[in-house]
Amino acid sequence: VQVVESGGGLVQPGESLRLSCETSGFRLDVYAVGWFRQAPGKQREGVAKLNNKNNATDYADSVKGRFTISRDRDTVYLQMNNLKPDDSAVYLCVAWPAPYGLGYAPKEYDFWGQGTQVTVSS
Repeated sequence: VQVVESGGGLVQPGESLRLSCETSGFRLDVYAVGWFRQAPGKQREGVAKLNNKNNATDYADSVKGRFTISRDRDTVYLQMNNLKPDDSAVYLCVAWPAPYGLGYAPKEYDFWGQGTQVTVSS
């Protein structure tokens, strides 16, 4: 099983980034996936989730209307628009069995990537 994120970087406030999460070694279509972020001194936050069995999505209030999660085959994307300094964090992609639903809190034994750094600063 592999989960590999990419696409992070340094951008200015108001700009956009698209993160990618390439998966292999398991059937992504029967898993839910989520983008979580971890900033220094803050709790890990789930920002966007997608259930690949029924296409349900869920977003944190802080990113609604700005972030969009999507999937193309074995890759999951996070389109991030109108970025703000508070969006700065390491973004991690995680997959878990779809029947657990979008309210599930991923555990260490679920399929996590290593993360990609997003920094929003002028």
